[in-house]
Amino acid sequence: MTKKTERFSPSPFRFPTSDFRPPPSEPDDDRFMGEALIEARKAFARGEFPVGCVLVCSNRVIAHGRRKGTADGGGNELDHAEMVALRRLVKMKPAPEAAAVTAYCTMEPCLMCFSALMLHGIGAIVYAYEDAMGGGTVCPRERLNPLYRDSRTVIRGGIRRAESLSLFKAFFADPTNHYWRASHLAEYTLNQR
Repeated sequence: MTKKTERFSPSPFRFPTSDFRPPPSEPDDDRFMGEALIEARKAFARGEFPVGCVLVCSNRVIAHGRRKGTADGGGNELDHAEMVALRRLVKMKPAPEAAAVTAYCTMEPCLMCFSALMLHGIGAIVYAYEDAMGGGTVCPRERLNPLYRDSRTVIRGGIRRAESLSLFKAFFADPTNHYWRASHLAEYTLNQR
């Protein structure tokens, strides 16, 4: 007899169940962004691009991730902090209701991460620092196909922006870090006050 394994089930279009708990409210944003900043600092300490992400459900961190694959000029564009956290989420047993999960990211998610978070049915995305070069949350969702256009994902930005900005400034100011050096994002970041 084979044991059936329970898999994570995305829920972008399901109505909440009776035990549904909405994503944390704005008063919780500061605290949980602090957890994402811890992940970003760990990435920075390893010479990686300083992005951290935590996934929160029922007022606790259930998954975390930090950027990988950029140290020493590496160009791994798959192991973004959000993708690392999502991989941990899909392995959870039992899986939480995706609509009750909030993603806290120290940088605005790129198109890949933004799409993946929406496809998983994540209820809210909260970010600290805007990605002036590749941020995906500014996409005009009303012009996209129904899968993305009809997503109920809520977005909030600018939470603890100054702390995240200081990490990115330190990263781009360090001549040993080559990831996105001389890019629009580096120039934009270094010119922020």
